Amino acid sequence: MPIPILMYHQIDEAAAEGSPFDHLTVSPRAFRNQMNWLKRLGWTGLSMRDLKPYLGGERVGRVVGITFDDGFRNVHSNALATLDRCGFTATNYLVSRQIGGFNKWDAELGIPHSTCMSKDQVLDWVRSGHEVGAHTLDHVRLTVAAPAEARRQITDVRHELEDLTGNTVDGFCYPYGDVSVEVRSVVEEAGYTTATTIRGGKAQSGDDPLLLPRISVRPNDGIYSILRKWLSG
Repeated sequence: MPIPILMYHQIDEAAAEGSPFDHLTVSPRAFRNQMNWLKRLGWTGLSMRDLKPYLGGERVGRVVGITFDDGFRNVHSNALATLDRCGFTATNYLVSRQIGGFNKWDAELGIPHSTCMSKDQVLDWVRSGHEVGAHTLDHVRLTVAAPAEARRQITDVRHELEDLTGNTVDGFCYPYGDVSVEVRSVVEEAGYTTATTIRGGKAQSGDDPLLLPRISVRPNDGIYSILRKWLSG
């Protein structure tokens, strides 16, 4: 059964009208409604770590992957309680050198300043049963970076996050969805077992676990979008 993997970024009130990439911010109310509808419809939201047996065909069920890119503080503030109340788990892909910082990589795109989770919030996320994944050290475009720098960004972020959380980090997300055959090989060599892209679609049996597609969640996605786009394709 194909598995939808949902892609979120920020869970916050809407950005100013006309702000670049404002479609990447989902309001807390919309997020609550989306999670509540999933639960009512009999679906279980899972982190990539918890989703692996389903992706590998070892288990079957009505499951949905839930992922957040970049590690924004508003995800901790506005999504964590909803996930816990629904009994869902989720993966938060962190830019390790901006833990306690902000979305520095977005400045040149004109995206408004937004703070990232602090170390204490990351640890609270982990204590709540959720997964931390890797999103490089600095949110770089890996296919543009020199090969040695791309390898450092992919490999060192894993060590930094493992040192911080005390847990194995085996999920990776390509910043900007920027991936090539060479970059994918480095991700595999670094020891990651899943990696997500921004390619649209649902994960199918036999998909490359290091090139998994996702479904981008829009601010106004409601129950009809859930049924049409997320669950039925």
